[in-house]
Amino acid sequence: MNGRVIVIRKRQMLVIALGICFIAGLTYLWEKDRAEPADAMPVGERVFHMVTGEFSATLPDGKKIESYLWHPGTIFVNKGENVQLRILGVNGESHPFIIEGMGIEGIVKKGEETIVNFHASKEGIFRIICTTHPDAASNGPMIGYIIVD
Repeated sequence: MNGRVIVIRKRQMLVIALGICFIAGLTYLWEKDRAEPADAMPVGERVFHMVTGEFSATLPDGKKIESYLWHPGTIFVNKGENVQLRILGVNGESHPFIIEGMGIEGIVKKGEETIVNFHASKEGIFRIICTTHPDAASNGPMIGYIIVD
């Protein structure tokens, strides 16, 4: 008789486990159908965190070289979005910058965070350029890209 009770309890546990799996599957399918597609989501503000960075090396002749950069170097934004760039100055004392085609300029200082807000109203590739390091002759180019699509 004791063996029969164990078999019945195993069957009960199996039925309960299958029931839980069935309910979980139905819940998943119901929620999946209710979710809005990504392109139907309302446009809001997106925040991007960036830092100023530096590469440095010593050449075989002992000469030290360095180059500054924005990290990340490329940001992808949807047309129509409100965007906030939060740029932390890590390397280099200061980096005055412009964002071409947007009429934005500012400065990032070491140890400080600079906040830039804009509305991505037109598609295109917009360069963020440090005016202190615009080319290789000035330890650059310190150029990043904001791609609005």
